[in-house]
Amino acid sequence: LEISNLSEKDILVLRLDLTDRSSHEAATNSVLKHFGKIDVLVNNGGRSQRSLFVDTNLDVYSAIMELNYLGTISLTKYVLNHMIQRKKGKIVTVSSVMGIMGAPLASGYCASKHALQGFFNSLRTELTDYPEISIINICPGPVQSKIIQNVFTENLAKSLENSGDQSHKMPTDRCVRLTLVSTANDLKEAWVSDHPYLAVCYLWQYAPTWAWWLMNRMGKKRIQNFKSGV
Repeated sequence: LEISNLSEKDILVLRLDLTDRSSHEAATNSVLKHFGKIDVLVNNGGRSQRSLFVDTNLDVYSAIMELNYLGTISLTKYVLNHMIQRKKGKIVTVSSVMGIMGAPLASGYCASKHALQGFFNSLRTELTDYPEISIINICPGPVQSKIIQNVFTENLAKSLENSGDQSHKMPTDRCVRLTLVSTANDLKEAWVSDHPYLAVCYLWQYAPTWAWWLMNRMGKKRIQNFKSGV
């Protein structure tokens, strides 16, 4: 309000829990009651993971899928119904480069992002009769945020002890700008990352055998650092 021409009626903030799927219809209706329409839905809720599969309780995997995947498609379902009625809208989902490749210590997170990629790529094919409804997948690499402080570990009650240095990651505002550019241009999928992570995405896409070899070498070092508390 201080830096724009918006007024209070132009802003509505609602508390939302993606894991409380029974609340998503009411939240959608609250937005529609206030604004009369929904032009863009940005799915940006989720948690990452730092733990080895052999050490991780299955309850953690259930919680990751409930939040990152099921919560996201639940909210999408109610908003999409409105967009279909209008025959217009954009659904932007913040996936991850981990939805394209695999990485150690994040098997559950990768699984949830692969699920989102598969779901929204399939949904896009179901909406061919609605050419003005865009399905946009954003796949960021490492970005400076608080996601690392809130990761799942090997059990639901344990938090990460050392989040490590975040300075090498892409600044948040840079990621946001590229996401907005991708949204404005209706890109079906955008990889938002600096090198060397972006280069690995291309390897994974076009030369998977080389990518597996590289990730095995990088993964071994990453696991060693994790076990050493780095």
